[in-house]
Amino acid sequence: MQRPIRNIIKGENPIEKSRLKPWQLKLHEIIFEADTVAGKTFDLALLGAIFTSIVVVMLESVDYLNAEYGTLFITIEWTLTILFTIEYILRILSIGKPVYYIFSFYGIVDLVSTLPSYLGLWVSGGHTLSVIRALRFLRIFRILKLGQYIDSGKIITKALVTSRHKIIVFMFAVLTIVMIIGSLMFLIEGDIEGSGFTSIPRSVYWAIVTLTTVGYGDISPTTALGQTLASILMVLGYAIIAVPTGIMTSEMISANKEVSNHRARSCPNCSFEGHDDDADFCKKCGHTL
Repeated sequence: MQRPIRNIIKGENPIEKSRLKPWQLKLHEIIFEADTVAGKTFDLALLGAIFTSIVVVMLESVDYLNAEYGTLFITIEWTLTILFTIEYILRILSIGKPVYYIFSFYGIVDLVSTLPSYLGLWVSGGHTLSVIRALRFLRIFRILKLGQYIDSGKIITKALVTSRHKIIVFMFAVLTIVMIIGSLMFLIEGDIEGSGFTSIPRSVYWAIVTLTTVGYGDISPTTALGQTLASILMVLGYAIIAVPTGIMTSEMISANKEVSNHRARSCPNCSFEGHDDDADFCKKCGHTL
């Protein structure tokens, strides 16, 4: 990636403009970088702490376990919460521009996953929301260098965005079908006592369950005409499933040609990740990588 034009004009070097001190750079390397031994060890330890916290919250919801080990659970949970709080503060201190991290996806997840324990001091049961810490497991993609899976996720996202108009049209077509079939089924089965088709919305619900091949079985037609209509809807359901699959497959093939691999390195100035393989500067803030 080329040096930002504004820096070339002014003759400035982004790394020289950085206010990061040596201890901040070292801290950033440990906390944000997954390519170093220290960084990988820190991240794996963090994932272990997150997993422990989630297990404790889940076990705490079991009455007989909570009655016997409640004090232990609380001790472990608060110990981990304090550690997560310190970790969040250190992440802010190790970045040249903390605002980029604070309002980034991971920054918001890190903050929100720490708050439930403190919320539990004022709101009964609020600490149980700590299970949202599972979102922090998304870091495992960076830690284990599973960049190819991240790129695969970008391909799927791009395919969804590109095909959104086709999918919207398809969804409207499906809704039209279930409303028509549901209304017809209400006309056919509505007068039969105990059939379950007591209203058009109820019949539309049955049509959706049948079309998606879920088949709860809580409502079913009893007349020959109703069963014939249900059979047609069941066969139609299998055909409809193939439509969005074809749309997504086509768009994913196109998106696959546009998405390239990215490095897992984190910018020490703004914590941005996902740089191009040949990048020398951060694509977000222009800081030297």
